[in-house]
This record gives sequence, C-alpha cells and structure tokens, in this order.
Amino acid sequence: MRHSSIRATLFALAVVAATAPAALADPMTVTDIAGREITLPAAPERIILGEGRMMYAIAPLATDDPFEHVVGWKDDLILYDPDAFRKFEAAFPEDTARMVNFGNPYAGDFSIEAVIENKADLLILDLGNLFKAEETGLIEKLDEAGVPVVFIDFRRDPTANAIPSMLLLGRLLEEEARAAEFIDFYVSEMRKVTNVVQTLPVDEKPLVFMENAAGWNPQFCCSTFGSYNYGRFIELAGGRNYGSEKFSGYSSEVSLEGLIAANPDVLLGTGANWAEARPEVSATLLGYDADPADNANRLQALADRVGFKDLRAVQDGRMHSIYHQFYNSPYHFIAIQQIAKWLHPDDFSDLDPTATLATLHSRFMPFAMDGQFWVSLPE
Repeated sequence: MRHSSIRATLFALAVVAATAPAALADPMTVTDIAGREITLPAAPERIILGEGRMMYAIAPLATDDPFEHVVGWKDDLILYDPDAFRKFEAAFPEDTARMVNFGNPYAGDFSIEAVIENKADLLILDLGNLFKAEETGLIEKLDEAGVPVVFIDFRRDPTANAIPSMLLLGRLLEEEARAAEFIDFYVSEMRKVTNVVQTLPVDEKPLVFMENAAGWNPQFCCSTFGSYNYGRFIELAGGRNYGSEKFSGYSSEVSLEGLIAANPDVLLGTGANWAEARPEVSATLLGYDADPADNANRLQALADRVGFKDLRAVQDGRMHSIYHQFYNSPYHFIAIQQIAKWLHPDDFSDLDPTATLATLHSRFMPFAMDGQFWVSLPE
C-alpha cells in the first residue's frame, strides 16, 4: 500500500510539473507599430496572419519551422506570389495544407467565429489597414472574444518600421536572438548603399519614375509612389523620386501626359507572377519560377507602349523592372541595392545584390534561391 501511495504521489507531482509552465506563464506586454500597448497572457501559440505575405518576415525568425505557431492567413501569398507559396509548400507540405483561409480581415468574409473555433490567440495586421480595422470594429470584436491584435509594417513606411516590426515579431515568437541576427544583417546591407549615397551631390541624382505594378492593368498608366515604400527606396538609392516631388501621400495616379512631360532619366516598374490569378496582365512575372527570356520580352512590350517608347529612359536603355514583393517584406534592402546599381553604376560597381540575395537565403530562408528578381532593357 505504501508503494502504491508513493507512486500516486509521484504521478500527481508529475502532472503538476507538466502543467505548471502554462499555468505560471508570464504575461507578455508589447507595443505594436501603431503605438498600441497590448498585453497577452503568454507568448502566442496560435497566430492568424492578416496577410499571407507576412510569412516573408516570419521565415527569417523561425526558419526551421515558420508555420509552428501560424494556424491561418489571408490567401494573398497563394494568389499574388504563387512562386513563393510553392517554395513554402515544397519545404512544409503538411503545414501549408492545414492553413485556414480566414479571408480578408476588413471584409465580410472574415469570420470571428472561425477565429474562436480555431482557438487563435493573436491576429497580426498590417499598419496600413489600421483605420479599416478600427472603422469596421474588428479590433473591438476580437477584444471581446479575447483575441488581441497587433500591427506590424513592411509596406507603409518599411525603411522606418522594418526593424521595430522584426523586433516585435521576435518577441511574439520568442525568437529575439534570431531577430537581432537578422537586424544586424539588414543594417549592414543598407549601409552599403546609404554610406555612399550620402556623399553624392544633389545634381548627380537622376529623376526616377516608379510605376507601381506595371502591366497589372494593360490599359492603364500609371500608379506611382510618393516618398514611401518604393519611392523611399529610390531616394535612399540615390535618386530623385518623381512622386515625392509631385505629391505628399503614399501613392497617386499619374497621367501618361504627365509622365511624358516629366521625361525622367530612369524608368522603374514592379512585377511579380500575377498571371495565375490575373491572366490578362502584361507585367514582368518576376519571382522564384521566372523565365528570363519571357520577362525580357515582357519588359520590351512595356517599353513599346504608346507614349513610353519615345521617353529618354527607354531610348537610353534605362528602363528596369524589379520584384514587386520587395515592397512588402523586410528584404527591401535587396531592392535598394539593385536600384543603386542602376542609378549609379560607377559608384556601386563592387556591390552585388545577387550575392546579397543568395546570402539572405542561405542564412535566413528555409529554401534555396533561384528564379529572377529584376530585369533590364538592353542598353
């Protein structure tokens, strides 16, 4: 009887020991990129991503298993960057198969009931949609359901918010050391450009026009960035961004007549594999599955559009296309490096963005680098 009692006592102690960490888990208080202070009862275990493309930021922090704490997302990664999705799918087939599509957090297809049913304990949203989340009552509804919301930003003002966003994700995923390692790499690669650009005279900085999603709508010209996102990338790379000089907002439409009148020194456009979701696009299909010959033809077709073919940049062979998804990820330093080489080839002759991209993949990504992420007209 005494041995039975001892065994029972030991079993009870084992049960208490197994459950104690959860019961005694420390609350986690963080400040998100919107400046909101959020207290979670413990580190989140079941996270919903307001955008699937947030995986670009999670992968460098949890490279061995980026889906460990992610239960679902919006399906934008599948639709608008299928090349990257297939990379994740090949590396983590079971994880990608179990992902729940929660829909658009700012539209009627997003279900609070599904959030509760899947026992989610955190929703991560993009800062650019803060107003929509407040206007629709989403934050309040989730708060009532006991599901906190945090905001990150790799799109609105990425060069300002990438580091704090990665630090925040590092806290939430309990990967602070990995976040610090990535941030060191980020800062080092950014400095390779900014340290040189700050020495350049203003009159050596070319006028650059960036066409956002060139060819997304084959009949439309044009959408461009102000001093945000790719507009800011241009400025940091040593260019004068057309949009920054014309308006103060994030982005704006520009008429073809306005573009012709500006006659910029350099034309840039963004492209990605949108053809699977939108077959009519005439964009360059840049990404992991890109076909360089096809993209060369696509860029030439964009250059041959009415009004474009007579522009100085096209005539001089200074028209380029770059991977659209750099605009919504912590990897935008790759874009800044490549733009710097286009704008100032002599000053950046030793800079190798392709090597930087390869290092990013070998150190921080769960799959190898391949494909094509930029293309230029022949000079």
